[in-house]
Amino acid sequence: MSYSDDNFAKELILDHYQDPRGKGIPKEGYETVTLKNVSCGDIISVGAKKDNEIIEDIRHEGTGCSICCASASMMCELLKGKSTTEALKSAHEFSKMMTRQKFDPEILGDAYALEGINKLLPRIKCATLAWNAAKQLLGEQGDQCDE
Repeated sequence: MSYSDDNFAKELILDHYQDPRGKGIPKEGYETVTLKNVSCGDIISVGAKKDNEIIEDIRHEGTGCSICCASASMMCELLKGKSTTEALKSAHEFSKMMTRQKFDPEILGDAYALEGINKLLPRIKCATLAWNAAKQLLGEQGDQCDE
């Protein structure tokens, strides 16, 4: 199984889009951040339930293109159960991948399948929207994407 295989990456993205993991945020016990990508209409909310520094659960909801929604699903699957520090490290590795910097693909799990998006400038915002919301949720400022 290789994420560098375009067909496999496309199938994985489609799988996460059609069968999203972590879809729907309960009203009770979740801190939530909502971000919009006004250039294409994506709106994603990311909600997390934390116990001290551990992400017990992380979920998403909203509307967006297949890349935006698949990326949110991959992110939720990857970050659930991690410490805030580990989750932020994963989010930073994803950002590095999207900006074509050196990154560690082992940290990204299924999200590594989105690497090819970094060649499609308008789609990078779609892929990073949920990750930027998660960063804010975990206490990091910046990357709001409301442009």
